Amino acid sequence: MSSELQARLLADLHQFAVPRHACWDPLGLMAVRQAIRERLEPLGPLEEHRFGSSGEEGVNLILRLPGRDAQLAPLLVGAHYDGPLHSPGADDNASGVAALLELARRWAADPPLRPIWLVAFDQEEWGMVGSAALAQELRQARQPLKLMVSLEMLAFTSEQQSYPVPGMEAVYGRRGDFIALVANASAGLMLPSLARAMGRHVPTKVLPVPNGGKALPDVRLSDHSPFWDAGYNALMVTDTSFMRNPHYHQISDTVETLDLPFFATVVEGLGAALRSV
Repeated sequence: MSSELQARLLADLHQFAVPRHACWDPLGLMAVRQAIRERLEPLGPLEEHRFGSSGEEGVNLILRLPGRDAQLAPLLVGAHYDGPLHSPGADDNASGVAALLELARRWAADPPLRPIWLVAFDQEEWGMVGSAALAQELRQARQPLKLMVSLEMLAFTSEQQSYPVPGMEAVYGRRGDFIALVANASAGLMLPSLARAMGRHVPTKVLPVPNGGKALPDVRLSDHSPFWDAGYNALMVTDTSFMRNPHYHQISDTVETLDLPFFATVVEGLGAALRSV
C-alpha cells in the first residue's frame, strides 16, 4: 500500500506544484482550481464559496461528507491551493493539497463517524483571506465545529531544525524529521490522543499555543489562525515550514526536494488520527 500511496501522492505533487499565484500566474491558479474541482466533485456535493470584491475575488472549494452520525459537529480539514509568488510551491502547499485529496478519497469511500468538511482554501498567500472569510461566516451562522485542521507543508525533512524560541531544541530535538501539531489552548486537550495515533506512523511532536499565538507570530502563518481568532478549536499540521525548509517561497521549492516516504507516513497518520476525532 505504501508504494501505491507514494505513487498517487507523487502524481498529485507534480500536478499541483506549478506557478499558481493570483497575480503572477492567474492561469496556473485557475487550472489548479479546476483540477481540484474535478477531483472532488465525484465524491459529493461541492460548494464554491466565493469571497472578496470582483477584482480580487477568491474561491474556496468545500466538500461536505456526511459521516455516519450527521448530528455530530463537523471536522473541517483544509489546505490552501494558491501558491507563493515566484515559486512552484511543492511543499507550500502542493503537499497539503495532495494530502487533502487523498483523505477525501478515503473518507468518501469509508465515512468516519463524524461529518467531514474538506476545504481547498484560496488566497492564503495574501494573508489567509479565504480562510478568514469562511471562519467569519461560520461564526456568524453559529456553526459548531469539533476541530479545524490546516494542512500546511507536510513533505520536507532536514538534518537541521530551527525554532521560534531559543531553547526549544532541547525539547523537540535538532533534526527536522518529525511532523508538528500546533494547536490553540482549547484544542490542546485533543493533542495527546492525536499525537499518539499519528505517532504510530510518523514521529509527531505537539505545541499547544496560548492566547491564539499572539506572542508567537510564526505559528499563525496558515489557515488555522483565522479559526483561532473566530473562537474555534483549530490546529496546524506542518513540517515547520521555513524553520526547516530553505526552499520556502523560493523557485527551488520543487517536488524533487521533498521526502516522499516521510510524506506518505504523514498522510497515513492523518488518516488514522482524524478518523478518531
